[in-house]
Amino acid sequence: MASIRRTLSPAYHDRSYQSSAAAGFSSPSHKFLPSGNYKHSSSTHSPLLFTAVNLAYLKALRRSFCRCLFFFVIGFVFGITMFGHVDTDIQAKEFAFPELKPPHVNLRLDDQIVTSVSLGVHTRLQETKEIAELMEPPLKQLIVVTPTYNRVFQAYFLSRLGHVLKLVKPPLVWIVVEEKAESFETAEILRKTGVMYRHLVCTRNSSSSLKDRGVHQRNAALEHIERHKLDGIVFFADDDNVYTLDLFESLRTVRRFGTWPVAMLARSKNKAILEGPVCNGSQVIGWHTNEKSKRLQRFHVDMSGFAFNSTILWDSKRWGRPYSYPIRQLDMVKEGFQETRFIEQVVEDESQMEGIPPGCSRIMNWHLHLDTENLIYPKGWLLEKNLEITLPIK
Repeated sequence: MASIRRTLSPAYHDRSYQSSAAAGFSSPSHKFLPSGNYKHSSSTHSPLLFTAVNLAYLKALRRSFCRCLFFFVIGFVFGITMFGHVDTDIQAKEFAFPELKPPHVNLRLDDQIVTSVSLGVHTRLQETKEIAELMEPPLKQLIVVTPTYNRVFQAYFLSRLGHVLKLVKPPLVWIVVEEKAESFETAEILRKTGVMYRHLVCTRNSSSSLKDRGVHQRNAALEHIERHKLDGIVFFADDDNVYTLDLFESLRTVRRFGTWPVAMLARSKNKAILEGPVCNGSQVIGWHTNEKSKRLQRFHVDMSGFAFNSTILWDSKRWGRPYSYPIRQLDMVKEGFQETRFIEQVVEDESQMEGIPPGCSRIMNWHLHLDTENLIYPKGWLLEKNLEITLPIK
């Protein structure tokens, strides 16, 4: 097999050998160095070259470190800023209230759009009315006092008056006073009326000589109002009288003492008479009277023809009363003088009165003077077993 050998010069061979012997390997870079200056170059230039390389390397390393540090700081600051911004957005999204949207409805041409619009307008009008009512001052409370006792038409009278009071705007409290004992029938009637009431009992026996048997019962109601300090307009409404709704609405305009004319059916039942104030606007300037026996009275007014502020009973300093004894109806006075004697305890003269309505030109209640003492049930009304008894027609 043919071999190819490359002949080297003696000088180069020696250098290769020496270099191999000294260093253990041959460097191609030795080819570019002269043979005579080999030892001088290795001993002189190697430290300088090594120092220069080290300095260059350190400068490059320091420059790289500074660049890395600079970019690291910029990246860190920029990363913190972005992280805080993202965290704020995340918190806002996490704690934001969900947007409530009505469900999607596909409207068709046959939908009653006009009806829905009218309902919306009605709702707005109703809301406006409710807001106006809330802005109005609160109404005065009416305290209606009614004495009652067992008689033929008691249930009818109480039911009729209760239905009238039910139509009056609240606040209203109905104080019903019975004599001697509280009856189950009266309590049942009061519960069915739907009116806020207080059922009282007057334990004081009425004198046989006392014509107005409701005197002690009204006094029991006045004592109750004074003890509990009820604030409102007190009105004595007997159950056998007839009242209009306008009367109760007019009572709320009373500041201290209000009065009005009352139409009365005469005892003979053949004529009607008028009793009460003569007014010039709301100022009382005189009185209507048709009986000679009543001309000696100071104030010609019926028991259901006046109303007064309840604070007069329990707050005498507010109204400048020089005395503080209880205001009550007197049972030891002549017949027909109960009203004027009571009013004299409440006001001094007509200057402290208010005529209602303005001009006292309307009749708002009637006093009929119905005698029910001698009335009896018609024959055949009292049946023990209504479903088993058949009455013959006569």
